[in-house]
Amino acid sequence: MTQAEKGEAENGKDKERDREREQRGVKRPIVPAAVPESLQEKPESTEQRQNGLKMVDQAIWSKKMSNGARRIPVSPDQARSYNRQMRPAILDHSSGAKWTNTSNHPEFLVGEEALYINPLDSYNIHWPIRRGQLNLHTGPGGSLTAVLADLEVIWSHAIQKYLEIPLKDLKYYRCILLIPDIYNKQHVKELVNMILMKMGFSGIVVHQESVCATFGSGLSSACIVDVGDQKTSVCCVEDGVSHRNTRLCLAYGGSDVSRCFYWLMQRAGFPYRDCQLTNKLDCLLLQHLKETFCHLDQDISGLQDHEFQIRHPDSPALLYQFRLGDEKLQAPMALFYPATFGIVGQKMTTLQHRSQGDPEDPHDEHYLLATQSKQEQSAKATADRKSMSKPGAFEGDLRGQASDISERIYPQEVELGSSQSDCMISGNDSEEPLTAHMSRKTAISQFEGKALGLDKAILHSIDCCASDDTKKKMYSSILVVGGGLMFHKAQEFLQHRILNKMPPSFRRVVENVEVITRPKDMDPRLIAWKGGAVLACLDTTQELWIYQREWQRFGVRMLRERAAFVW
Repeated sequence: MTQAEKGEAENGKDKERDREREQRGVKRPIVPAAVPESLQEKPESTEQRQNGLKMVDQAIWSKKMSNGARRIPVSPDQARSYNRQMRPAILDHSSGAKWTNTSNHPEFLVGEEALYINPLDSYNIHWPIRRGQLNLHTGPGGSLTAVLADLEVIWSHAIQKYLEIPLKDLKYYRCILLIPDIYNKQHVKELVNMILMKMGFSGIVVHQESVCATFGSGLSSACIVDVGDQKTSVCCVEDGVSHRNTRLCLAYGGSDVSRCFYWLMQRAGFPYRDCQLTNKLDCLLLQHLKETFCHLDQDISGLQDHEFQIRHPDSPALLYQFRLGDEKLQAPMALFYPATFGIVGQKMTTLQHRSQGDPEDPHDEHYLLATQSKQEQSAKATADRKSMSKPGAFEGDLRGQASDISERIYPQEVELGSSQSDCMISGNDSEEPLTAHMSRKTAISQFEGKALGLDKAILHSIDCCASDDTKKKMYSSILVVGGGLMFHKAQEFLQHRILNKMPPSFRRVVENVEVITRPKDMDPRLIAWKGGAVLACLDTTQELWIYQREWQRFGVRMLRERAAFVW
């Protein structure tokens, strides 16, 4: 072997070793999903933002204040001249904040410790969950194996540190796993396998977060609006069942409001000129400013003086003073006019799509469709013989029945990307004319490309309910959970918009449109977890447990048998 070949072989071994280390999580700080990710994560359109802001300003002007007067708009120019003159006051030459101590070279760091790592240290920051799904990507730590390893480390760390349970004792505990309403079957299967076989829990129950939100709030039926940090999901739940056709997921949340608020403050001459969206500590500051100053109260108008502090490691503690006007109302209103976020180049709305099936599950939806099509063919032949006199009308009825059957057996699955969407055609679709299939697919893709506002998404979800009685139930019980809409007067603002935009036929029959933002005065961020705790205590839940030995023997088939929803 030549010297060059030896060098190439050694380089190959080094690369393999690096890959193995990366998979094991060496020098990999891990941040839980609750901590805000870097806000600068996608391209933006300034023109789209400006158009969205015009719609926001028009909506602010059109809605009168409680005294009946029109709200006088405040131009950012009025605040800019004042803010540009402001200089920070030094409160203390030492901020008191410190970088995370990495002198012992820990293998991983979790939570705030990961956020306060000195940028000069050689660490990669991984975000295992993004936009409500596992964060798979082509970069370091973006494989499914690496993301699952990150989650295992986070959960193991939290269980030991906060619950004070040694990992060797997990065999005496069982686990409730909450999953999104629009979920990925493969990801859920791998998560269950990790919890039972790697972490060592003795049993698990898997349930949807919207249903658990109704349990946690004490409601039997409700339209669940989950406004998170990076996504917003809407679906209707009736008597513990999440209706499949009502589910949709919107690709914006609280972090997008923070980013929009920063853009608006810049227009008004934001005095902290070193603020960077790529800096994790500045992202935490912007989130704090949004939660402190933003509101949805039309009666608050005019310029107001505010102040905030900056305490970064290795820097003095600084006090800034500045003025803001309509920016505090405009930023949260972007949830209703999402063009203001300026998001381009990504799908804004996700609906339910069919799964590709699982080779480990012999009775998946493809099996059901294949066996169903034989029954349908024989039924259609019999119907054709009986309906020679009126073929058109009966064929329409039969087609309607067939579509109802297929709707019931389609599983809950999220589209993962354009590469997979082309494969989501079942056996039934082969009988459908190609032009009809393409037109339906085009209509779905056009709808998913639209950026629905929060109020329109709620109305669309309720409108997809099967009966008018169910729709009336949903209008009278709209439950908002998650931390993305915790603004002053948010409940009244959303209720007013739903009342104004709901169909006139329901406006006459629905006695009271009720928006619930804090059921039983609970923190809306914790309601789904509260519901999971309630679920664990129910007698009926005893039939839903999947135990370690059963999973080891039967695998994903246990989810079809034991899940409380159609798998």
